[in-house]
Amino acid sequence: MTFEKFIFYVFAAILVFAAVRVITVRNPVHAALHLVLAFFTTAGLWLLLEAEFLAITLVLVYVGAVMVLFLFVVMMLDINVAPLKEGFARYLPVALPVAILMLVEMLLVVGSHYFSDERMPAPSRHGADYSNTRELGSVLYTDYVYPFEIAAVILLVAIVAAIALTLRRRPDTKYLNPADQIKVRREDRVRVVKMKSESRD
Repeated sequence: MTFEKFIFYVFAAILVFAAVRVITVRNPVHAALHLVLAFFTTAGLWLLLEAEFLAITLVLVYVGAVMVLFLFVVMMLDINVAPLKEGFARYLPVALPVAILMLVEMLLVVGSHYFSDERMPAPSRHGADYSNTRELGSVLYTDYVYPFEIAAVILLVAIVAAIALTLRRRPDTKYLNPADQIKVRREDRVRVVKMKSESRD
């Protein structure tokens, strides 16, 4: 076993442990921290695959922005986890067959028949002038330009749907009409009261 393969197995074991802890830990803050660990180990695996751009993007975007925001939201909302876990037993008859089916599919894909050393191409080492960012952009905007644009449209629709869902009118919320605020005159808001001056003896 080479040192590179040993590092891969170490990172893979840490990644599996962190992913399992994300869905099994009771505290949501601890779950978010385990997800940060999973992101870091995934970035390490991508560095082993010579995908430095993806590794740095994962750390900067997900760990540096998304997970920090998620931690702030979880810690400020102070979510009560007990009511959320009360319905787990009710959905277990549906969730268990789906989980078994997903496990079987992953075993078929990652199994030795479909994912073996004979079917894998030999690892190639690139020169110092090789840029995987340029190669990624070239493949993304030539071979996969239509799926990339479809994914962008789907994300745009998701953003619009999220805004539409959060801006629904609630009966207990007070709203201000900007047009009514602009129409206000000085006489409607300010009243000048004349008072007699008093002399101090």
